[in-house]
Amino acid sequence: MVSSGDSVPAGPRNLFALLLTTAGLSLTITVMGQRLLRERQPALTPKTTPIQLWQTYRWSVDPLRRREAALLMAKSSPTLAGQGWGDDPLAAVALALAAEREQRRGNDAGADVLWQQLLSRFPETTVSARARQQFPVRRQELLELYPSHPAALATAVALEPTPERGHQGAHHLARWGWRWPGAMDRLKSACSASEPTPAERQSLAWALAMLGAGSSALDCLQGEAAEAETALAVGRALLRGGEEQHIEGEQMLLELTQQQPKSLASDEAVRLLMEPLLPDPALVDAIPPSLAERSAAVAAAQVRLNAGRGAINVLKRWPDDRDSWQLQWDEARFALLDKQWERARDLLMALPSGTLPPPLEARQLFWLGLSEERTDNSTAARNHWRRLIDTHPPGYYRWRAEVRLGEAKPLPLNKPSTTLPVPVWAPLNSRYPEVNTLWRLGLTEQAWDAWLTLRDPRAPLAAEEQLVEGRLRLSVDDPWRGLDQLWRLSVRWVPTSCRQRLLLQRSQNPVVFQQAIQSASTQHGVDPTLLLAIAKQESRFSPGVRSMAGAVGVMQLMPATAASVAGKPLSEHELMEPSTNISLGAAYLRSLLQLWEEDAFLSIASYNAGPGTVRSWPQPRNDEDIELWVERIPYAETRYYTKKVLDNVLGYSDDAWPGCDDHTEGMGQTVAKSNSGNENESQQQQRAPGGSHHPKTDQIKPRQQQR
Repeated sequence: MVSSGDSVPAGPRNLFALLLTTAGLSLTITVMGQRLLRERQPALTPKTTPIQLWQTYRWSVDPLRRREAALLMAKSSPTLAGQGWGDDPLAAVALALAAEREQRRGNDAGADVLWQQLLSRFPETTVSARARQQFPVRRQELLELYPSHPAALATAVALEPTPERGHQGAHHLARWGWRWPGAMDRLKSACSASEPTPAERQSLAWALAMLGAGSSALDCLQGEAAEAETALAVGRALLRGGEEQHIEGEQMLLELTQQQPKSLASDEAVRLLMEPLLPDPALVDAIPPSLAERSAAVAAAQVRLNAGRGAINVLKRWPDDRDSWQLQWDEARFALLDKQWERARDLLMALPSGTLPPPLEARQLFWLGLSEERTDNSTAARNHWRRLIDTHPPGYYRWRAEVRLGEAKPLPLNKPSTTLPVPVWAPLNSRYPEVNTLWRLGLTEQAWDAWLTLRDPRAPLAAEEQLVEGRLRLSVDDPWRGLDQLWRLSVRWVPTSCRQRLLLQRSQNPVVFQQAIQSASTQHGVDPTLLLAIAKQESRFSPGVRSMAGAVGVMQLMPATAASVAGKPLSEHELMEPSTNISLGAAYLRSLLQLWEEDAFLSIASYNAGPGTVRSWPQPRNDEDIELWVERIPYAETRYYTKKVLDNVLGYSDDAWPGCDDHTEGMGQTVAKSNSGNENESQQQQRAPGGSHHPKTDQIKPRQQQR
């Protein structure tokens, strides 16, 4: 006999099974429906409108989309509460944002509760680094687990030396964050202490050298032989110093090449030693033969010492080397200025199509066209210019090609009504899904934190990673380094696809201080894209920049010039205020445009070198090619500056790029490659505003606006 508790009647049993089946089917349908909806609906991004975000947050049946909408609105609206975050990794971000909001409100106790929840629920996320920073007992853990996270670097700077741990903060910064504000003082202090091991001294010296403190780095070594990478960094820093430091740097780099000729550091040391337009013959001869034989830099130096003879042989042997790229332009420029059209053409044709990065290829195509035109081959000239126009984005050389073909639009100079371009959002496409998700959700600071945490800061970056990092720097208000990084990439890298070229082009032309720019444009009658172009070149949109010559702020105004325009002296604090600086810069630029009767070349050159200086130069003649006049500008800084500002102006235009658009996957037959180290003419002549210059320039003068 079976008891009543040993079985379930058939009816209830069937009903239970039916309910389970129904629940399972409902769950499956719900999950599949959510997935289908997700696939059919566009991903939420910073370009999603506020109305669409609110509607998604309030009504979407997909919980993931509701959470993402909440995060996208988090900066402007307290929408993080009330969501079923569960174990979604985004919950860690939501908790961090909520904790930071409580801290801003002065509710430290409430913030601590949220930080503790974050640590308890998501202890292994990059966001947890911010939580560990809040609690002193967790800071050692922070340094060990997330050494390159900004929270860890801030903690390291704040660490005072102790008998137990010594200069732990300084050693941490030397390895993981030598650029962090305040790092230099910590590094110098640790160097002067007695406890560093030889390995630690190498690290400290390397970090100091990377910060440009060559003498301090040398002192830090205390007579110890420098390792290859340390010797390279210290030598490079010393080269940029005064005469005595320059000699020390040369000697250090030369010893590196002689002692370790097979190392990659020696290859770069040779490039540095061979940089001057007229290199020291003794240095050239002192390079070990095995190193000299494989070095395009040494071969290029020998060509320069030999009055240009053998240049084409060097170009053909090293077509992918940046030293070849620089040699080609140096020798071609000399030939163009001497009107040796056939030699210029031969030099420019020596590097195959697609070998050069896009900005250098644009330059090559323009001058090839002019050389062909001057040798009575008008068809070839038009073909070169047409190819330049069809395959390159708006810029200086494309504009000049359009002028030559009678297709150019008037250059905007005095059109204050010009509408500034609308920034175009694009995916980040890093190799880290977490970083990509945070970027897509508009959480750029968190994306930057994650990027710094997930990658080794001393590991070399591939070209695509440099593009990612440059864009991230711009997103967290670091245009000084971000724009520099993107520009260096643009003259080193031949992208594999049209999209890469387009993204790199757009990323280098951010619209910053839009309201101040537009207001100054309207007030002073200067095109806003011209103001953007000058601000970008002068300061990379960094208000706190002060040049060695004394120029200040976004538009890098000399105090005397600013006082003259304003009608009264201004304090440095006033000059660093962006809207004030931009307005004064626009007024000064308006006066230059009036002085030179709206001539773009003379006005822009005057902004850099001073109108008095420009007036002293031979002026462009009607029968002279204006492009050649620019190449005759006696100051290399101003020569490059004039072209680059015009390039920036056109880069901000909305002109179509026939060879590339958002839907084009590829263009041409280019092959990706990336070169590290110094670059071509652009790298040589780029500078900190009003400051240092590259040794391969023929004549440099400090800013002379007041003249």
